[in-house]
Amino acid sequence: MPTAFYPIGTPGIPWGAAEVAAWRERQRRQRSYADLVLRAVDELRGRFEVVQYGELDYAPDVYPLMALRSRRWRGDRPVALVTGGVHGYETSGVMGALQFAARHAADFEDRCDLLVAPCVSPWGFERIHRWNPQALDPNRSFRADSPAPESAALMRLVESFAARARVHIDLHETTDTDESEFRPALAARDGRPFTPGGIPDGFYLVDDVDAPQPDFQQAVIDAVARVTHIAPADERGEIIGSPVVAPGVIRYALRPLGLCAGITDAPYRTTTEVYPDSANATVEECNAAQVTAVRAALDYALSHPGHRDPGH
Repeated sequence: MPTAFYPIGTPGIPWGAAEVAAWRERQRRQRSYADLVLRAVDELRGRFEVVQYGELDYAPDVYPLMALRSRRWRGDRPVALVTGGVHGYETSGVMGALQFAARHAADFEDRCDLLVAPCVSPWGFERIHRWNPQALDPNRSFRADSPAPESAALMRLVESFAARARVHIDLHETTDTDESEFRPALAARDGRPFTPGGIPDGFYLVDDVDAPQPDFQQAVIDAVARVTHIAPADERGEIIGSPVVAPGVIRYALRPLGLCAGITDAPYRTTTEVYPDSANATVEECNAAQVTAVRAALDYALSHPGHRDPGH
């Protein structure tokens, strides 16, 4: 049954500019992108080429968008793309990407051209929110003429190598606040009633319904299961409303939905979902799950040329 409406807007009427402004006024900076992300990126300058691929001017705040690229980028090898923080509030995605870069990327430097974009949405990271200041979800905005500058900037960054990408892993979380804040806000913004759902307890993956890679997804699940628990299906055999096609795996239409994991032609693509609010997982365990997923994804993909690879 639908529940009480969100405190901004009028039930049944989509938000306009006034409602978006009222929502934005409620958001408060809760942590520092400069201290937690840019400082970590700067510490890796000796091991990566640090690339500024854009800048977000959200007055009075300005956010440089930074990525880490292989110093020995050759241009004739498979590309491995790791993205985090597309939803800024999903902390382990950002920290997991940075930890992978700092502790594990060297293991792959002779096998691929690697690019890590650890925090795609810094405004949302600081305010621990899913949206950008326009109340837009960057992870529904990876499309031509994107209205979200975060998404548009990342698409420009990868455009030159999208066709030769081998693997893209996009690091996310599903949190309790998805149900208490973000889904109610989405329903209110779009003028729809909010119907409660559920939050899966554990790690899961989102495959591409249009180009599924079940063996690849299974390799990642098997690796992560040694670090943290895998989310079970609910009583309907689903996770967040989608059928479970294998333990811990569901499928979305990545490109039609404008999702980050669909921005390249990589044959191996996945979105991780960590559950940081679980009573059975620590912050360190959540970060480790993300790092383990990246390692497993790259190991599998670089050992299995895909059908969309150039020359195959």
